[in-house]
Amino acid sequence: MSVFSDTELAYLTGEAHLGRLATVDEQGQPHVVPVGWSYNPDLDTIDISGRDFAATRKFRNVRATGKAAIVIDDVLPPWRPRCVQVRGTAQALDDAAPAGEGPPTPMIRIHPTKVVSWGLPTG
Repeated sequence: MSVFSDTELAYLTGEAHLGRLATVDEQGQPHVVPVGWSYNPDLDTIDISGRDFAATRKFRNVRATGKAAIVIDDVLPPWRPRCVQVRGTAQALDDAAPAGEGPPTPMIRIHPTKVVSWGLPTG
């Protein structure tokens, strides 16, 4: 059973969305950056990777603290924001297999502990 509602899963597996990943360093300084992401249905996680990923501040921050959050959002016209916010424990994985196909790659994997959403259809 997923931590995400059916409506949240429909949004997460729909059109490609840009996410904003928040991490903190060892001194508690926040770091927020736009990222590509994917939903991993096998693990019910949000997986984040990218170019030269293991060398990034976000990767180092997660490795040091084990914490991350991501906001996945968009705005429908005329002004209808919708969003899924995922907070949780995070892993900085050096060589993880992505959901579906593809070679192992450095990745941040967020295991949700809290999910908040708004602006999504209520079913």
